[in-house]
Amino acid sequence: MAEQNIAAASGPRKKWYQTVPDPMVLIFIILIATYVLTFIIPAGEFERATQDGRTVVVPGSFAYLEDVANIPLFNIFVAIPEGLIVASQYLFIVFIAGGLFHILQKTGALENAIGVAVNRVGVERRNMIIVIGTFIYGFFGVAVGFENNIALVPIAVLIASAIGCSSLVGTAMAVGGIGVGFALSPINPYTVGVAQGIAELPTFSGAWLRILLVLTSLGLLSLYICKRVVTLSFEEPDNAESLSKPLSEYHLTRRNILTMVVFVGGLIAMLIGVFTRGWYINEIAGIFLLLAIIIGVLNGLSANGIVKQMMEGASSVTAGALVIGVAASIQVILEQAMIIDTIVNSLSSLIDGIPSIFSAIMASVVQGVINLFIPSGSGQALVTMPILIPVADLVGMSRQLMITAFQVGDGLTNLIVPTSGGTLAMLALGRVSYAQWLKAILPFMVLVYILAWAGLVLGHLVGY
Repeated sequence: MAEQNIAAASGPRKKWYQTVPDPMVLIFIILIATYVLTFIIPAGEFERATQDGRTVVVPGSFAYLEDVANIPLFNIFVAIPEGLIVASQYLFIVFIAGGLFHILQKTGALENAIGVAVNRVGVERRNMIIVIGTFIYGFFGVAVGFENNIALVPIAVLIASAIGCSSLVGTAMAVGGIGVGFALSPINPYTVGVAQGIAELPTFSGAWLRILLVLTSLGLLSLYICKRVVTLSFEEPDNAESLSKPLSEYHLTRRNILTMVVFVGGLIAMLIGVFTRGWYINEIAGIFLLLAIIIGVLNGLSANGIVKQMMEGASSVTAGALVIGVAASIQVILEQAMIIDTIVNSLSSLIDGIPSIFSAIMASVVQGVINLFIPSGSGQALVTMPILIPVADLVGMSRQLMITAFQVGDGLTNLIVPTSGGTLAMLALGRVSYAQWLKAILPFMVLVYILAWAGLVLGHLVGY
């Protein structure tokens, strides 16, 4: 009788296909599937050459390798700590950013600033705030990059809380906006810059189609968040960031203002470093660590107090950070088996024989699949562009359109592939699991791909 009561209280049992596994379980399943692929896909390799200081693939040089041994089953488990090492920079920036924003939250400066701002705009203008926020994050994606914006996600989560929305809405604004902006940016040095250099095109040429795509895609994302994401049920985690009092009670003290000046000044210094000194994850993490110390001292925290707050903030994002390392183990297995080049070569051949009007669409699909195996935008450009630029010439597609197709395929899939360390890091800071994110973002991915493919067809028809 007691067992029946427990079963009745817990509700009807879900069918197997209705349950969503923990992100760790989901990625481990993908890791096992990747291991199985190593026995199906033969090892192969392209020859590589150095051009202008960069290593590029030599087109037509692919050859199968005969002396590559099978990977032992035990390597699945060894690949996980190796993946943690490979993805260590992402783990560290998540831990440090988590600590920084925990200190900011404890000072009340960030919460007070957002509370005052939203109160002045008016919470009844929720959709306008979402649209503006999405486009601002999209601008950061266009101009600054992808991983460089990791630490800005908690701000969007607090904004979402201020307008009565879930952490999922804030994460969609930030991760979606940054992801779309980075994917379709007309001035992306990691994808457009590298690819156009290989294709011998003027740097950042052909910007009009990319500007059209990024603006319409950000508009679509804003509409999607306002109409769908805000209506999705989402169970907030215990450590979710949220406002602690009504909007009308928020005000900024002098110490709050000084704290925000230091924080914004640190972000400006970060941007200067990114653009003028080539800073990346480690330098950005260093800036955040310095900011945490300065802000802590400014708000009267002792050295022990700063360490304690940093540890509390880091511990709150540990689960999400570890997912990044587990996902990186997929790349470890692929590289050990030496099948990445085989996959690239096989997928590239799919574009041959496709009607020219659809060849750009197929190229974007191919690049999207390759992005699962080579998540680095510049790395993927260096591997695939020497192969696909000649293919574009053969099928009558312009090189400019091939590069845009590469952008669409490589960039947009960053929002969903588990091997994208930057995306997983942002989700960790937004307190949204990978499984929850997929359920929320996949319908948008269908819509934005239809929009992007229409743009590629338009580019072909106008001779882009």
